[in-house]
Amino acid sequence: MRVPNAVHESRPWRIGEIAPDFTLEDAWALPVYGGVEDFPLLVEIVGSDDLTRSASPVTRFLFEVRWLLGRWFGWDDAAGRPIPEREETSLASRLPADLRGTTAGLVFGSLFSPLYRTGTEFAGEISNQTVHGVLQLGWVDRGQGRYQGELAVYVKPRGRFGRQYMAFITPFRRWLVYPAMLRQIERAWADSGG
Repeated sequence: MRVPNAVHESRPWRIGEIAPDFTLEDAWALPVYGGVEDFPLLVEIVGSDDLTRSASPVTRFLFEVRWLLGRWFGWDDAAGRPIPEREETSLASRLPADLRGTTAGLVFGSLFSPLYRTGTEFAGEISNQTVHGVLQLGWVDRGQGRYQGELAVYVKPRGRFGRQYMAFITPFRRWLVYPAMLRQIERAWADSGG
């Protein structure tokens, strides 16, 4: 289920201080619940390459088309490119001292580079020719010791092409990719005993 951007942004997430120039593209309530101590399991599940491999055929097809186009047009060759309208190449340079080194030893799939994690929040970044983006996971306190996962995507498009690209893929993300991914996360959570 989508979470209104205003609701997600009203929470005291650290990403707001680190990437205030990024736009919250989407926020989703994840169908996973647990205690405060279960957040590392959510980070592990979402960062698992198994999640990509177990995707639905439609989702795998969409990703394969995207990776093919990326190879053809060089969209994914963005190593060392600065964040749009900035000189920094990574949000890691913006991290306050208390968040530096908090992802040491953490492996988070092959797409996102981990930035930081706390007891209730994780962020990883990706950079390509279309956008500089952030995947943020949060563990929302629902009261009485019960927490629910939340996933958000923040982006900073690279110029007009990046904005057009994001507009083009919005219906695919919202109607196919995210719903399928939420079902996968729910299954993986249940299988893990979370």
